[in-house]
Amino acid sequence: MNSYSLKGQVALVTGGDSGIGKGVALQLARAGAKVAINHVDAHEVAELTVDEIVSAGGEAYAIHADVSNEAEVQAMFADLYQRFGTIDILVNNAGLQRDSKFVDMTLEQWNTVLGINLTGQFLCAREAAREFIRRGVVAETSRAAGKIICMSSVHEVIPWGGHVNYATSKGGVMLMMKSLAQELAPHKIRVLSIGPGAIQTPINHSAWATPEALEKLLTLIPYNRVGQPEDIGKLAAWLASDEADYITGTTIFIDGGMTLYPGFADNG
Repeated sequence: MNSYSLKGQVALVTGGDSGIGKGVALQLARAGAKVAINHVDAHEVAELTVDEIVSAGGEAYAIHADVSNEAEVQAMFADLYQRFGTIDILVNNAGLQRDSKFVDMTLEQWNTVLGINLTGQFLCAREAAREFIRRGVVAETSRAAGKIICMSSVHEVIPWGGHVNYATSKGGVMLMMKSLAQELAPHKIRVLSIGPGAIQTPINHSAWATPEALEKLLTLIPYNRVGQPEDIGKLAAWLASDEADYITGTTIFIDGGMTLYPGFADNG
């Protein structure tokens, strides 16, 4: 059981139907938040997460929206307000990869990744910020008027050949987050990022699916284990709570030491 509470708060988790998003949705609900679980093409899967939350005594529902589509994002927020009245926590989690060597990368691969991973975070953050500013601080709920948690990656700082579109999107998330945090802080809105390393999810299945692949992956992780969605979920729930009220404008890396550049550990 969490030692802090998000009771009375409403959260939206984009891409919350599986992987890291599911881990975040479950932990926010466990801390007492009502959770809207966004998905784009897996309603049945999202409903399984809803069922898991509801069966544990929480409140949740699934909602479809392509976060790169402005009209769909605005409709999603309108539906959220109709159901739950407002929003207190946005977790900008939806993301994908379209990997390619740079010289072979198509404009569609570039635009798809930037559209979901960066523009999608912009559109959702803008809608949430408008509601936070309109409503202001509700003292009995939270010390902040609202919290925006952007899901970034260790690849906001670690270059990644063969994934130029993905790394670019996460670098963009980092500076968007910092700029939003600076602009929105006077409104008592906290904006920050989580930077996961290798997390065992469907998006990187090939990196850990075989013993050989896992052994290779672990050479990049000094702590010698692959992260789990629950690890990210617990961090997100804590960051959304008043225990983290003085944290804004920064990325919290949760990576088992991947950003320590382990290749230099014995090659100094």
